[in-house]
Amino acid sequence: MDLISSLASIGFTEYEARVYLALLANYPATGYQLSKQSGIPRSMVYEALGRLNARGAVLRVEEGRATLYRPVPPDSILDRHEQEQLRIIHQLRESLRRRYTAVEEDYLWSLAGRSAVIPYAVELIQSAQQELMLVLTDPDVETLQEPLKEGNRAGAALNILLTGSISLEPENFSLPEMVRIAHHPPLESQLQQLSDLLVIVADGKACLIGASDPNPDVAMTATFTNNRHLAYIVRQFVWMELFTQSLHSRLGHDVFHQFSAVEQVIFDNLFPKE
Repeated sequence: MDLISSLASIGFTEYEARVYLALLANYPATGYQLSKQSGIPRSMVYEALGRLNARGAVLRVEEGRATLYRPVPPDSILDRHEQEQLRIIHQLRESLRRRYTAVEEDYLWSLAGRSAVIPYAVELIQSAQQELMLVLTDPDVETLQEPLKEGNRAGAALNILLTGSISLEPENFSLPEMVRIAHHPPLESQLQQLSDLLVIVADGKACLIGASDPNPDVAMTATFTNNRHLAYIVRQFVWMELFTQSLHSRLGHDVFHQFSAVEQVIFDNLFPKE
C-alpha cells in the first residue's frame, strides 16, 4: 500500500504525510531530526508540523530550548476521520434524498464495468419484497451470496440458476423452503451463452442483465430497466430454465425414448447419464 497516497486521500498533504510517517518510526523528535529523516527542508517541516498540530495529528512540548513532537496514535486519527466522514455522509444522504423523487420509467440504462454493475445488482436484490429470479456465475455467487441471504431472511423467495461449478444449497439460507436452486449443465450453458451471464429480476418489475464485454478495459457491461414487459420476459426465461432442470431431475432419461435420434444426441450431451 502507498501510505503517502492513502494519507492524502484523508486530507494529508505529501509533506504532512511524510512527516507523520517519520514520527511514527521515531519519536519524540525535533523538527531538525524530522527534516533529516523525511528529506524535507526544515522550513517546510515546521510548516507541516504546525498544520498537523492544528488538526490534532501530532502533539508538541517545549523541552528546554528544543521543541519535541510525537504522533497522535493512528487509531485515534482514523477513528476521528471515520466518524467525521460518517457524519458527512449521513447529512449528505438526507439532503440528497429530499431532492430525489423516484420516477417510474421504461428506459434501458447501460452500465459499464463490474464496479458499476455489482452495486446495482445489490440494490436490486435489496429492493425485492416477494421474489428474486437469478442466473449467477461463480464470481456472482461469491459476490452476491450475502445480499441474497439477507433478502431471503427478509422474506423474499429466491429462484436461482447456477451456471458455474460453485454449489449453493437451500439449507444455507434462513428460509430454505423459499429457495429453489438448479445447476445448469456446463455444455448447455455454453450453447445458450449463459456461462458469463448475470440476470436478476426483482418482483417481476425490474431486471438487470449483465455479461462480460469484449473490451478488456470494460470487462463487464449490463442493462438495467424498470420496464415491466421486459422484466416479465426475462422472468419467464429464468422460470423456464429452472422448470427444465426440475423436469429433467424428476423424469430422468428414460421418459425421452420417443425423441428423434438427433434430439436424443442433444439431450444426452446436455444431461449426461451419471
